[in-house]
Amino acid sequence: MHQMHFAIIWDQRACLLSFFTITVNVEFSSWRFNMFGETYGGCLIRQQGFEIDSFSLEVSIPPIVLENDHTVWLYMKRKYESELWFQGKSISECISAKDALKISLMESLETMLGCKSNMSAFRIRLTYTHRISSKTVENSVEGCHGGKRRKTGAGNGLNTIDDDIKCSGPPIEAGAVVEGSFVSLQANELSECLKLPLGQSNEPCCLEFLCYRTQIYVGGRYLKYSRNVSQTCWIIDDERMGEASVEEILGSNILPLCRGDNYKFHAAGREDIDVRMLGSGRPFLLEIQNARNIPSEESVKFLETKINNLEKKLVGVKNLKLVGSQSWELMREGEAEKQKQYTALVWISRPLKDEDLQSISSLEDMHILQRTPIRVLHRRSPLEREKIIHWMRIERIVGSSQYFLLHLCTQAGTYIKEFIHGDLGRTQPSIGSILTCRAEILRLDVTDVKMECFLTE
Repeated sequence: MHQMHFAIIWDQRACLLSFFTITVNVEFSSWRFNMFGETYGGCLIRQQGFEIDSFSLEVSIPPIVLENDHTVWLYMKRKYESELWFQGKSISECISAKDALKISLMESLETMLGCKSNMSAFRIRLTYTHRISSKTVENSVEGCHGGKRRKTGAGNGLNTIDDDIKCSGPPIEAGAVVEGSFVSLQANELSECLKLPLGQSNEPCCLEFLCYRTQIYVGGRYLKYSRNVSQTCWIIDDERMGEASVEEILGSNILPLCRGDNYKFHAAGREDIDVRMLGSGRPFLLEIQNARNIPSEESVKFLETKINNLEKKLVGVKNLKLVGSQSWELMREGEAEKQKQYTALVWISRPLKDEDLQSISSLEDMHILQRTPIRVLHRRSPLEREKIIHWMRIERIVGSSQYFLLHLCTQAGTYIKEFIHGDLGRTQPSIGSILTCRAEILRLDVTDVKMECFLTE
């Protein structure tokens, strides 16, 4: 038998006063705990291939053990509250059965795993349950007057129990006190509830072991070179749209490096499937669930090179790195404030004039109103949005009088295609209305997403 002794003690005038000692024969507060968890846990961690340099231990025990802690505390309070050394003491100063169990497991796990316990992202969770404890706790309120709040009389000469003590009586055989039922008991009632020594159970607890790592993030900026690649997997009526997605290409390469269970893709906005993402790239985060391995800086840089040299030049990455969870907030905050730059291939119904270049370039911080585009009305609310076109510049195409490149910088969320052709008057003003002719967009590229996060070093 694994035996352990711990005492509820206080330091009073440099003297350690031991009030109550519980001898644990693989038991805490009358309930047995299966102590093979530390050995089993270490084997399971190695079996699943986790690479760790620290861990955090979480322990959950049957509620009745916590209630028995309260039972013992109330017994001590009743017996010693008139003693000078006891006055001003609280249950929070005691070592609970749960803490004692956690302490007893901690050293063995540290030795077995070869690392220290701290506030680590790698969690070890031990959940002890007992077959009859839940039923016992449920019935315990009825064990002491149905869990009703009672006043203690001051005229009977007995000391009262503070209202903030959580107590309701257990069935006699269990000796549990239900946490959360607020009852102030008179002395004769308290004696019925506190049956000491507490009864023992010969049936061990069941142990559920779980080890996992909280999510890690790999961030950077992606580039999309193809007009047939969506940002995320896009399926309509069981038919795939496009030949691939940025999400799948990046996820299928990064996930194996981290040896995680799954991943989630997050990006600062999105572009249409037929729009390329060039220039500085678009910020993204790949959230890895339960990673067995934390990749080194060198391995992440090697992966960046690998992605950029894939046979099919569909997607590229810049400044790929392992980042903290705060990057998620930075990306979300910057998304609403960001400016985006584009280059569009435009056709107009008349020859381009020199004064057109001047009139377009003179427009700065121009406000436009955009009603929800017709092409997305089936999935977005019919709203009117005000957006800002910060600047524009026309670049002539040699040998063509009706085709030109339009370079522009806009507020995030501006519908560029609709700004050019007007969307049947739903965007005002538009390039067509400014040039007083029909205008159509033939190609569109995003050339810059102006955000601070994941900038290329």
